[in-house]
Amino acid sequence: MNLESVRIELFDGAKHSIREITRLLHESYAIHLNNGLNFWAATQTDDYTLQRFQKGIGFVAQIGEEIVGTITYYDTCIDNECEWYKGTNVGRFGQFAVKSSLQKIGLGKLLINEAEKLALSHQKDELSLDTSEKATGLIEYYKKRGFRQIGFMQWHGVNYRSVILSKNIGGRIYE
Repeated sequence: MNLESVRIELFDGAKHSIREITRLLHESYAIHLNNGLNFWAATQTDDYTLQRFQKGIGFVAQIGEEIVGTITYYDTCIDNECEWYKGTNVGRFGQFAVKSSLQKIGLGKLLINEAEKLALSHQKDELSLDTSEKATGLIEYYKKRGFRQIGFMQWHGVNYRSVILSKNIGGRIYE
């Protein structure tokens, strides 16, 4: 499998199957659910997947007609519980998944690059995300890509504390 066969497009509800994307999220996050971490993406409904796309700007990665990855970019989140996400210089991403059999070949990097380009086009200095502090493999993945730890957050409905990670993309440093 080479990345040249991957096509990344903006999510289009008329073209891309929410059911297929939700299945991808469930499959990608199953490892965390099996490890006792209640990530929303591991069990969310099709309606919730769509709601998350509607709150942001979603991308899907496809090989042929199969959806093999997704990411959603969110602009400034002034009504968010997380103080870091309220910063007007901060964009963030979530609902990020790559088909398990295609992980570790660079597809995730392509999706994060799309979120980073979008954040830059929105004049953001930081691109952020959060994940369980117990998901050490994910944290290491993000740190290798230039993200640093900002703090912690306890979200409702999950059984873990989240670590907030951020990458400076605009040149100005915010701590």
